[in-house]
Amino acid sequence: MDIIKTFANNVKKYRIECGYSQEKLAEYSDLHRTYISAVERCRRSRALENVRKIADALHIKTYLLFIENAGEEEM
Repeated sequence: MDIIKTFANNVKKYRIECGYSQEKLAEYSDLHRTYISAVERCRRSRALENVRKIADALHIKTYLLFIENAGEEEM
């Protein structure tokens, strides 16, 4: 799974579903339009690659790192 490409595609998909331009999304997220554009073109989001590396090292699905109290009953 290419987490950067998946993230980029989903940002664009949900932005379009909301009817937002890149400029509007940038305004609402308090980010610069060029940053939003770079994310959608897979030019930014290196931090996501590190999240994937951590999940891979832990032998878990990446999304589990973003769920509050995930696996708590197992610990």
